[in-house]
Amino acid sequence: HKPSTMAQLELILFKRKKTNNSETCLLIAPIPTALLNLIHMPGWRKRFSYIAAWVIDSYWINLIPKSIKLSHHFDHVFITTEEDIPAWVSAMKTPTSCLAWGSDVLRLGGKGQKRTWDLTRIGRQPAEWDDDAKTAQLCVKQNIRFHGRIKSTDPTVNNQMLLMHHYQQTKFLLAFSNTAHRNEYTHATRQYITARWTDALACGAIVAGVPPREAGIDKLLWEGATLDLKTTRIDEGLQVISQALCTWKPEQATKNYLLSLERLDWRWRFAEIALVLNETPKRLSEEIKLLKQKIAEGKS
Repeated sequence: HKPSTMAQLELILFKRKKTNNSETCLLIAPIPTALLNLIHMPGWRKRFSYIAAWVIDSYWINLIPKSIKLSHHFDHVFITTEEDIPAWVSAMKTPTSCLAWGSDVLRLGGKGQKRTWDLTRIGRQPAEWDDDAKTAQLCVKQNIRFHGRIKSTDPTVNNQMLLMHHYQQTKFLLAFSNTAHRNEYTHATRQYITARWTDALACGAIVAGVPPREAGIDKLLWEGATLDLKTTRIDEGLQVISQALCTWKPEQATKNYLLSLERLDWRWRFAEIALVLNETPKRLSEEIKLLKQKIAEGKS
């Protein structure tokens, strides 16, 4: 819950006492407003020698609380949108770096080359693509095997495993940039990727739609990771997908999986956090070794 006005005022007036305590803190905030959760952490002013924050939907710069900007309690901020680093540095007056969106490629990804579906739909879609029954009918005419919205009522990790299982069974996954298809909860100008993109690629699928265009995203992804339909019109889009299916090869799934291991696995992001926090987690080191082994095997 949002702290009281008095609590936020105290956040500004009373500075943190940095100690040599070995304990560090990483506050993970879904949106900038959640940085105020620092206040709810018992003894935080004297407890930590280093406090960092990782803001996931970091493009909502206007939601950084004023009390957070003025208090300067964070030693480092990680964000997911590279283009917003200057704005965060200006607002927070603290070192800021980008941790791009990732996926659990090592554990849940795969390069399965036998794909049951040509096109799968997940989540938010433009109006013309939002009716799965209509899309399925149009796909039949184009000889495209279509799988509609995946239904699950399980909010646990089992749901994520279910999604990844479906991603490994499709050649293309449907997704459109937030600027190509606006919604009340999407950002109006800043383009970004989410788990749909990274998880699909981790499972060897190609993301078909209108991809987001930002320098940071272009640097993160690779040629063949996305299929640009250049429009939200379903008839035109299905024609592009149909043509791409004629030349699709299993090697494309292998390429996407391998490059996802190299660029998208969350463990690379965790390693960057550990470096900044001066931590050496044993389990992370072990899993990075497994990651490197998988990459080496894929290249051999």
